Amino acid sequence: MIPYERQEKIIDALSKVDLLKIEELQKLLPEISNSTLRRDLKELEKNGKVNLLTGGAVKMCSTTMELPITAKANLNFIQKDKIAEIAANMIQDGDVIYLDSGSTCTTLLMKILDKNISILTTNTDVFGIKNEIKADITILGGKFNPVISSVSGPLTDDNILTFNFQKAFIGANGIDVEKGVTTPNLVEASKKKQILKNSKEAFLLCDSTKFHKIAAVKAFNLNEVTLISDQYDEKIGEHTKLITAIQK
Repeated sequence: MIPYERQEKIIDALSKVDLLKIEELQKLLPEISNSTLRRDLKELEKNGKVNLLTGGAVKMCSTTMELPITAKANLNFIQKDKIAEIAANMIQDGDVIYLDSGSTCTTLLMKILDKNISILTTNTDVFGIKNEIKADITILGGKFNPVISSVSGPLTDDNILTFNFQKAFIGANGIDVEKGVTTPNLVEASKKKQILKNSKEAFLLCDSTKFHKIAAVKAFNLNEVTLISDQYDEKIGEHTKLITAIQK
């Protein structure tokens, strides 16, 4: 099990309670050794995910951290593929779309390369495409962030204003009914705001592990987009249109 997978299990266990003693957490996660658990907790604390308390207890912080795209690519793949399939069915030949960075958006990208569409994107994973494609792809310029395979910044925001998108497919790090759609990165948040202004329809691609999680910077409100996810959530469904494979 890679560190990120272990740490996601730790976060999932802590998200269900106010706090846990480390011994209680060890019982809940017997597949993780005590030494590895403590090492992961220290790493999570360093990244602002948990608080280690006096007396050997731990509680979860309210914010989420950015992770390298290489670490996220193979996580929750089934959920991401399900979300991407729903989104792909909404794209018709002739559409002009914006496609965001992120592992779920990259999964969508691979499903729509044979469509007769125009894709404008800040997702630098497009440079890994080797086969012949039907889609016309334009990469928007900007400052390259290799951690998340994305370009962003003032140049990107200016380029976005040149285009009018029929549909935009956007990623995020956390969604919350009070704090809205959030990301750890200020320039990424600014980019997402510009995309919404220039899109006729906007869809947020977000798996259920990001529900009720908060990152550092708010990008926009939940009611500004249609959410496509793998699971239905009653609270989130009260604040935005939520599309899943099985509808409520």
